Amino acid sequence: MDSSSETPQAPHVGRSTEPLVTRLAARGVHGVALTWVDNAGLARVKAVPLARLGQAAERGVGMSPVFDIYLVDDSLTSSRYTGGPDGDLRLVPDLDRLTPLAAQPGWAWAPVDRFEQDGRRYPGCQRHFARRMTDRAAERGLELRMGFETEWVVTRDGAPAATGPAYGMTRMVELSAYTGDLLTAFAAQGLDVLQLHPEYAPGQFEVSVAPSDPVGAADEAVLVRETVRAVSLAHGLTPAFGPAVAPGSVGNGRHLHLSLWEDGRNLCAGGDGPFGMTRRAESFLAGVLAALPELLAVGAPSPASHLRLQPSRWSAPFRCWGLENREAALRFITGAPDDPAAANAELKCFDPAANPYLVVGSVIAAGLAALDSDDALPDPVSGDPVDQGLPRLPRSLPDSLELFRGSALLREAMGDELFEAFAAVRAAEAELFADHSPEELAAATRERY
Repeated sequence: MDSSSETPQAPHVGRSTEPLVTRLAARGVHGVALTWVDNAGLARVKAVPLARLGQAAERGVGMSPVFDIYLVDDSLTSSRYTGGPDGDLRLVPDLDRLTPLAAQPGWAWAPVDRFEQDGRRYPGCQRHFARRMTDRAAERGLELRMGFETEWVVTRDGAPAATGPAYGMTRMVELSAYTGDLLTAFAAQGLDVLQLHPEYAPGQFEVSVAPSDPVGAADEAVLVRETVRAVSLAHGLTPAFGPAVAPGSVGNGRHLHLSLWEDGRNLCAGGDGPFGMTRRAESFLAGVLAALPELLAVGAPSPASHLRLQPSRWSAPFRCWGLENREAALRFITGAPDDPAAANAELKCFDPAANPYLVVGSVIAAGLAALDSDDALPDPVSGDPVDQGLPRLPRSLPDSLELFRGSALLREAMGDELFEAFAAVRAAEAELFADHSPEELAAATRERY
């Protein structure tokens, strides 16, 4: 049996939800939004009244598998295993992640795992893929801690909502009530925010949250984005999470930070490898760096991603790594000498069009594949890579998709059903936007995610 379909029973069968429902009702919650992220990178939802939460946890909520082949514009493609109107899945909420939504009074949220009607895990479930790769790392004695940085642009009536300079306090003052409400909502939902600040592009902001387990980090990436969306709309602002908001300018990234731990020790520090990393950490990161060309189809999966991935814009379009180098696709961060827990690596070439569950799962798979061969990192790069003769990452979605399709590593990790459905969506979006100008492509995608 394919490992992606193992675990024959939903996790909450037999668990009483009455105490949870009672607590939520006391907080004024009347409905629960159940979300998953499809292969186009969009959060899809089914909602249930609070009184139906127990039934949803026990039996799931019905949803067609066809959403695995939806594109960003809601049109459809097909894959070898998925397509057409037939079939049904059960969406089972993860009650351990259920969160009352501070910016949507009366609502709570929970991510779902997707199951077949007979209780088997659905092999196309992206969240289960992330969990399987996390478990695979645990079998090697490794714990992954991950966290996303999320960037977005807010506009009002089509123009940037703040006119202050990049990273400037002026912008924070202009939107003080807005950013204050963001922090309040994040805290009320249990999100541990590390930083919230203006970014480079007009009207652009970034929030980063503390690291979590890989599945939790992906869950929080979904929750962060939907919280930003709700608070923005409440302030009369329109958030844009697309990789390219305006062609020719800096786009939105969603960088992934990660560190490896073993028996409570951060393997990114205290070793005799480059900049203090241990050999296991170096091999893991070497595997990720080597696989970045095919990983790019997962982490920067939109045709618009390649409007963002331009040299000398801190978008990291070159396959290289360096210490605190914000132009390198893989940036290594040592942290303060007295804080070894802070050492980590950052993947800077990824963006908000990506499904975060596919991102964390694919990165783990690539890193683990290099452990047995004891791979080493190449020499680090300092300065702007643009004139150093370093290899560029793929320059278009068709180019990255070709490498993805040829990746035996990612096919094995994902399983055929998920792999083929994802590839089909990426190919269809490349065709969908093939004749778009950069301006048309940015306009069609910037507010879809």
